[in-house]
Amino acid sequence: MAEYMNGFLYGVYPYIALSVFFLGSLVRFDMDQYSWRSGSSQRPPSTATGPGSNLFHVGILVIFMGHFFGLLTPIEMFHAFGIPNGFKQVLAMAAGGVAGIFCFIGLTMLLHRRLADSRIRKTSSFWDIAILVLLWIQLTLGMATILVSAQHLDGAEMVRFMQWANGVVTFRHDAAALMLDAPLLFKGAHLPRADGFPRRAVHPARPHLERARWVSWA
Repeated sequence: MAEYMNGFLYGVYPYIALSVFFLGSLVRFDMDQYSWRSGSSQRPPSTATGPGSNLFHVGILVIFMGHFFGLLTPIEMFHAFGIPNGFKQVLAMAAGGVAGIFCFIGLTMLLHRRLADSRIRKTSSFWDIAILVLLWIQLTLGMATILVSAQHLDGAEMVRFMQWANGVVTFRHDAAALMLDAPLLFKGAHLPRADGFPRRAVHPARPHLERARWVSWA
């Protein structure tokens, strides 16, 4: 049963989620493109939003780019440049940790403002808040994996996830098998992020919040 669920969640579901994400985005853009937004939280004084928004954007962009290139670049390319697995993992932990702290502080400020300010809360839809909460949980899980990674600096788990991500995008039928014995925290941190893709097609949200979902491949 565990092997079957692993095969579905990490071998089949990524393609379902990506298909809904891309096809749903095209359909929605064609039929209702002006709904690609969330209820505005901008009101005087706008300075209350600035720090949180800036920290969130800087952090999430660094995380996204680091995970995108870090996971989808074949490990052989790093070896060709003489970059060992352990060094790459420490670099990812350091850069990702700093970016994660920035993003966590900024996202917490934005979520608190949307929940605590009664005027903003009234203009917020359920999904405006739900997306922020989902991202906050995902980010917390991702930050927690740094503590686990610090206990084994050989880069073995990082290489495992690189091979899985490469296997998914290159349609390897055995990609899911690489995840079978992965630590539960790492698997859990990736699964809810992939779960965000289908909502892209049916619920309004800001584009920058939706782009953050791509961190699921990290």
